[in-house]
Amino acid sequence: MSAQKVEHHPSDLEMTLDDQVVIHPDFSNQDQDTQASSSPQKKEDKGTWRTTCSYLVSCQFLRILLLGQVLSLCITATTLFSTKLAQGENPVSIPTTQSFLNYLVLGIVYTGITIYKEGFRGWLHIMRHRSFYYMIFAVIDVEGNYFMVKAYSYTSLLSAMLLDSWTIPCVVLLSVFFLKVRFIRYHYLGVFIAMVGMGFLVWSDMEAGKNFPGSDLIKGDLFCILAATLYAFSNVYQEFLVRQTSMYEVVGQLGFWATILNGIQLAVLERNEVQAVEWTGSVVGYIIGFDIAMFILYSVSPILFRLSSATFFNLSLLTSDFYGLIFGILLFDAKVNYLYAIAYVLICGGILVYNIRPTPEPHFKRIFASKDEDKVADEKSPNDMA
Repeated sequence: MSAQKVEHHPSDLEMTLDDQVVIHPDFSNQDQDTQASSSPQKKEDKGTWRTTCSYLVSCQFLRILLLGQVLSLCITATTLFSTKLAQGENPVSIPTTQSFLNYLVLGIVYTGITIYKEGFRGWLHIMRHRSFYYMIFAVIDVEGNYFMVKAYSYTSLLSAMLLDSWTIPCVVLLSVFFLKVRFIRYHYLGVFIAMVGMGFLVWSDMEAGKNFPGSDLIKGDLFCILAATLYAFSNVYQEFLVRQTSMYEVVGQLGFWATILNGIQLAVLERNEVQAVEWTGSVVGYIIGFDIAMFILYSVSPILFRLSSATFFNLSLLTSDFYGLIFGILLFDAKVNYLYAIAYVLICGGILVYNIRPTPEPHFKRIFASKDEDKVADEKSPNDMA
């Protein structure tokens, strides 16, 4: 997921797919005017703004809006703590180590929840029959974070911001072709408006001179495009997983396999940097703050994927730049550019337009058996769990 842009309640996570078979009304075919016009009353209702925008005042929308902004604040926090580490008296740059600690905590906490909920034999069943799918997820997520960090080391800031926004249209395409989501005109228009707002955000940074030259622009741009694409695959793949099995299982398996993969990369690529770190109280505090924000991000995002979509998740993260501006004014004496206001209005407007109708339910084919099917399979093959 887009957890590191500059580098990227257990009770809620205990929900299962059976608990929310119908998450919100299906408006996937609302754009078919021929169906709506079959009844004069329906045609009249469709023409009123109160009816058209009714979802924007629903509890469902307010819930996903709040979740999206919580995640956006988490992204802002990770950026803030990473900046404080890099700009301290003794600069620290150990992004792989920071991610490793987050994956380790995720693995311990949510694997423990999985074993508590499913039993140790149930966890072994997951490891035996589903681990391949989670290993793929872990590789995509870990490498997306890695290449984004590397991209910022080679390319310019503005180029990275522009190319990183490729995640959003890529998520839309993957949702259409992989998840079989039938978006309607409001969704495409909302994405377009938000992307225009992102363009104004980049323009404002150009006006403010917030750019730095890259050491190898071609390599950095390629890394950024690769990272943005991997983020898109990670987000859509996670939505695919959490819509057919328990969320604590998905997060726990991600943490388990990502810890192993990230640990190997840490030992190979970042061992010397870790040994050179001067472990002061402030350094430890910033790393702990970073990992708390990342833990919340990875814990809450599956809920948003299930209640809404990976597309809405990425649109929500665009507002993190404005939270970052607020903290920048308070902590780093940053200056406000008037273009930020235009960008903020456009991005928020895009989010609202996107949610005039909730995202239609995906229509992909399940790859995981239900709990009842697993139980039948275990009864037929009692030695499978040995």
